[in-house]
Amino acid sequence: MPYEALDEVVYTTGATAQGGRDGHVKSEDGVVDVVLGKPGSKTNPKANPETLFAAGYAACFSGALNAVASRAGHDTSDSTVTASVSLGKVGEGFGLAVKLVAHIPGVDDATAQQLVEQAHQFCPYSKATRGNIDVSVSVA
Repeated sequence: MPYEALDEVVYTTGATAQGGRDGHVKSEDGVVDVVLGKPGSKTNPKANPETLFAAGYAACFSGALNAVASRAGHDTSDSTVTASVSLGKVGEGFGLAVKLVAHIPGVDDATAQQLVEQAHQFCPYSKATRGNIDVSVSVA
């Protein structure tokens, strides 16, 4: 993916974290105000960076799917996108992988797969991760 610079800023937001994975994160507008915890806790589950990334990616990809589908004359307003974010070891450190699964009612499988692939080209999160981490897209 070639480098893309913004032609025009449409929106900017920010968030501040303190304490890392066992800390707290709050967005500048106060909409997100979350105590964080380490991933995988069954006894005291809390949001973690992977949870937040999965939520953001799923929402962004869903919007991209609706945009490309609308241009093609399809109504995907009842569709859902699930992003599964995995944290794993990479050499001496850690990395991420993402699986995106779209459920698109009322659209045949071939069209649904085509729409998902087009959304993957259009979605800003997909552009940001392309060539950096493993991201798979599929249709449920």
